[in-house]
Amino acid sequence: MRNKKFAAFFNRKSYLVAAVIMVVAAFGMLGLYYAGQEREQEEQLAKERQQQVQQAREEDAAREQASLEKARAQAAAEAKARLKEQEKEEEETEEVSGIIEPVEDDFMDEPEVVAETSVPVQPELHFDAAADLSWPLQGNVILNYNMDQTVYFATLDQYKYNPAVILQAAVNTPVNAVASGEVVSIETSEETGLTMTVDMGDGYSARYGQLKEVPKNQGDYVDSGEIIGYVSEPTKYYSVEGSNLYFQLLKDDQPVNPMEYLE
Repeated sequence: MRNKKFAAFFNRKSYLVAAVIMVVAAFGMLGLYYAGQEREQEEQLAKERQQQVQQAREEDAAREQASLEKARAQAAAEAKARLKEQEKEEEETEEVSGIIEPVEDDFMDEPEVVAETSVPVQPELHFDAAADLSWPLQGNVILNYNMDQTVYFATLDQYKYNPAVILQAAVNTPVNAVASGEVVSIETSEETGLTMTVDMGDGYSARYGQLKEVPKNQGDYVDSGEIIGYVSEPTKYYSVEGSNLYFQLLKDDQPVNPMEYLE
C-alpha cells in the first residue's frame, strides 16, 4: 500500500516538473521570438536610413548636374552672342573699307585745305617809355642809381658806381613784375644772388636780383604786377645793408635810371 502511495507521489511530481519545464520552454521561445522581431525591426530601420542617405546623395548629385548644365548653357549662349557681335563688327568694317571715295576731276576748282597746327601765340612785346612803371615792391631806397658819381657801399666799405636801385625789403616779401614781358634768363650771381631778366620790348629789359622761389622759367611770359619771386637772404655783398631787392632797368643792354620811369 505504501509503495503505491510513493509511486503516485512520484508520478504527480513528474507531471509538475514537466509542466514547469514546458512553461519555461514556452517563455524561452517567446523571448526568442521577440528578440528576433526586434532584430528585424532594427535591420529594417538601418536599411531605411541607408536608403534615405542614398536618396539624398542622388538628389544632391542631380542638383549639381543641373546647375553645371545650366552654367554650360549660359556660357555657350554668351559665346554665341560674342561671336555674332564680332561677325557684325567685321561686316561693318568690310562695308566701310569697301567704300571708294569719289575722285574730283577738277581739283583746281577749290583750294586744298591744309590742316593747321595750333601754336601758342606769344603776345607782341611793347614798352611804353612814356608810361610810368609800377614799383616791384614797397620799400625804402637804401642805395640809389648813380652812374655819374660813386656811391658808398657799407658792406664793401668802398665807393663805386651803382647801375641799379637797392630797395629795402624783408625776407619773403613778394616781388612783382614792373611791366609785361618775356623771361630771357634766370641765373645765379655771386653779387645779386638768384637774378631774373625780363625783356619788355622796344629794347627795354628789367633785372631783378636777390630773389628766391621763382615760379617762372626761361621763355615764360609775365604780366605786369604778377609775382615773379620773393626776397631772399642778402648775399655777402649786402650783409650790412640787409635783405633787399636789386632792381635794374636797361635800354639796349645799358643801365638807365629806374627812378625816372617808376611812378
